[in-house]
Amino acid sequence: MARLTVRVQPNARRSGFTGWYGEHPRLAVAAPPVGGAANDEVCKVIAAEFGVRRRDVRVVVGGASRTKHLQIDGVTDREVSDGLERLIGPR
Repeated sequence: MARLTVRVQPNARRSGFTGWYGEHPRLAVAAPPVGGAANDEVCKVIAAEFGVRRRDVRVVVGGASRTKHLQIDGVTDREVSDGLERLIGPR
């Protein structure tokens, strides 16, 4: 199980990682922050990028905030760190 904190930008043209926001990766999502749509899109993107099922990704803190703390089952913190470096480069 890994933990990941991301900074979310809702209503983007497309979903994906766009860089760093301080110490946290910035994730653009093509969904509005209404009715949990942005949270669902965050979980879908994270699951696709790290090769896990959608149900293995959960928002544990920050459901109504742009800064979200996620729990990802099926991967380690090291795998997440390596994946982020591959996707958006070093911090």
